[in-house]
Amino acid sequence: MKRILFSVLALGALAACNPAIPDSGAGVGFDNYDTYQQKQAARDAALGGGALPPPQAVSSETLAPAAASGIASVSNAAASTDTSGVVQASPANAAPVLRASGISDENNFDAVSGQRSIEGDAAKRAQNQQQYQVIQPTALPTRQGRGGPNIVAFALEAKNAKGQRVYKRNSFNAANKYRKNCAGFASADQAQQAFLAGGGPAKDRKGMDPDGDGFACTWDPAPFRNAVSG
Repeated sequence: MKRILFSVLALGALAACNPAIPDSGAGVGFDNYDTYQQKQAARDAALGGGALPPPQAVSSETLAPAAASGIASVSNAAASTDTSGVVQASPANAAPVLRASGISDENNFDAVSGQRSIEGDAAKRAQNQQQYQVIQPTALPTRQGRGGPNIVAFALEAKNAKGQRVYKRNSFNAANKYRKNCAGFASADQAQQAFLAGGGPAKDRKGMDPDGDGFACTWDPAPFRNAVSG
C-alpha cells in the first residue's frame, strides 16, 4: 500500500515539473495570426488617419512675437531703431535678403580677357627681365688683423681631394696620436685651424693628419668648395 501511494506521489511531482508545450501556431502575444493581422490593420488605420498637409497649404504669415516667459523677445520697434545692421533674432523680423557679392576682376576670366592679352603679358614679362640685375661672385676679401689661419681660403687653394696623400707623414704610433689629439677639439674646423697654425699642412707634429692629405682629423674642404662653385 505504501509503495502504491509513493508511486502516485512521484507521478504527480513529475507532472507538476513538466510544463505544457506552447502551440507554435498560436503566435506570440496573441491568439493566432489572423487575429494579429486584424489588430495590425486597425492600428495602421488609426495612425494613418491624419495625413500630412501639402506644401502649398502651409501658411506664410509672420508669427506673432512670443510673450515674455523667461526668454526675452525683440519687438518690432526695437528692430526698427537698431542701427548696428544686425538682424535681431525675432519671429517678427522678416528673413534677410541674400545678395550675390560677385567676384573681383582679377579672378573673373571674362573681365581680365577684356583688359589684358597673352601678347601683352609676354611683353610685360620681357620688360621685367630686362630690369633684373645679376650679381657676379667676387673673390673672398683678405682677412685683416691676426685672426689665425683662414680655413676657407685653404680649402679653396688646396687642389687635392680628401684622402689623397700630398705630404709625408711619420707612421710611428700614428693611430694613438690621431685619436688623442683630435679628441681635444669641439669641431673639425677648430682642429684644422690649430693644425694650420702649428705648421700644417707641411708639418704635422701632433699626428692630426696621418694620411698626409693636408686635412686634420675629420675636416673636409668639400662644403666650402661646393659653396663657391654653386
